[in-house]
Amino acid sequence: MSFTLLFLLAQSLLPFPADSFPATFKAQTIDAEAGRVVYAVTTADVDGDHDQDIVALTESSVIWYQQPGWQQRVILRNQTPPDNVCIAAHDIDGDGRVDFALGAGWTKTGTLHWIRRGADPEGLWTVSAVAEETSVHRMRWADVLGTGRPQLVVSPLNASVEAGVRLLAFEVPEQPGLQRWPATVLNAELNRLHNHVHVDFDGQGAVDTIAASREGLSLVRRDGAGWQRISLSEGRAGQADVNLNGAGEVRVGRLQDGRRYLVSVEPMHGDQLVVYLQPNQPKDPWQRRVIHDGFRRGHALWTADFNGDGLDEIAFGHSDTPEKFGVEVWWNSDGAGVEWRGQVLDEGGMATEDLTVADLTGDGRPDIVAGGRSTHNVRLYVNQP
Repeated sequence: MSFTLLFLLAQSLLPFPADSFPATFKAQTIDAEAGRVVYAVTTADVDGDHDQDIVALTESSVIWYQQPGWQQRVILRNQTPPDNVCIAAHDIDGDGRVDFALGAGWTKTGTLHWIRRGADPEGLWTVSAVAEETSVHRMRWADVLGTGRPQLVVSPLNASVEAGVRLLAFEVPEQPGLQRWPATVLNAELNRLHNHVHVDFDGQGAVDTIAASREGLSLVRRDGAGWQRISLSEGRAGQADVNLNGAGEVRVGRLQDGRRYLVSVEPMHGDQLVVYLQPNQPKDPWQRRVIHDGFRRGHALWTADFNGDGLDEIAFGHSDTPEKFGVEVWWNSDGAGVEWRGQVLDEGGMATEDLTVADLTGDGRPDIVAGGRSTHNVRLYVNQP
C-alpha cells in the first residue's frame, strides 16, 4: 500500500469531534483501484446469505464485494457498450435471487440491460438487452404504475425523441430475456434531468417521482388516466447560462416536527447544497435555504437517520473541490430545518461520484458506501455504535 493511500486512510479514521454530530464513522477502503471511474455504488444480498454486499459499477465492469471480508468478484467485464453509468438491483426473473438492471453507452446511443448469473457461480454473468434510450443516466425500481410489481424507472440526461427528456417506466414481461419490456412515458418536458427519487408524496399510497432537472425540482405523478408534472421549485435561478440554473440531485428527509424536507445540489454538478422546507399549506411554495456552498461538482446525496433519533440527516459527496473533495454528513440542529451543521467524514480521499446508504454491519445503524471519480476507489464508512 502506498504512503499516500496510508495517509488518506489514516485521515479518514479520525472520529467526529466531541461537540459535533453524535455519531462516529470509521472509514474502510474496500477497493483502492476499482476502475477509471466508479460511476455508481449500490448494496444487495447477492449470495443470499441475508447480509448486504457492496456492488460497484465502473466504466466497463460490475464488481461484487462479498461479505464477510469484502472479497472482490468481477461479475461483468466489457460486455456492454462503454461507458456503464447506472445500476439497480431487483429479482427480475422471480427466481428468488437478485439480478441487476444496468444502463450503458450513455455518452452515445444509450442502452439498457438485464444482467443475471449464469451456470458457473464463479463466472461472468449473462447480459440481455432490454431497450435503447439516448443519454440513459439514472435508474431506480418503483411501482409508479400501481400494478403491484415495481417498474424500472429510467431518467436520461438529455432529450432524445421529444423536446424534453423521456422519463420512462419499463415493465418486466413474463419472459424478460425474450420479450420486449413495455415502456410508459411519465413525462417528456424536462431537460438535463440528472437524477430522480420515488416517494409517496401525499401519503395516499401511490408512488410518485421527484425529478431534479434544469427546470428545478418537479413532482411527476398519476392524474387519472394520465400524468401531471407539478413544479416544487425552480432550483437555482437567474443565471444567463440556462445550464447553470435548476437542480442536479434530490432526496427526501423528515424533520423533528414530522414535516418533510427536500435536499438538492444546485445546479447540476453545482456548488450549493440546498434544503427545501415543506410548507404548512400544500399550495404554498417550499422554502429554499442554502445550507452549504463553495464546493465543486456536488454529485451524491442520501438521507437517513444515522444516530437513531428518528430524524433524517444528509449524506453528501463532492468530487472536484481542490484537496477537499470528499464525503460529509449534515444535520439539522434546531429541529425545524432552519439551522444546519456539517461534519467532514473524508477530506481528499474520496472524489465522490456516487454514494449509497444501508446497514451493512447488521447493527441497525445505517452505513455509507461511496465510489470515486478521480480517486477510482470504493470506501465504506461504518457507523460506529
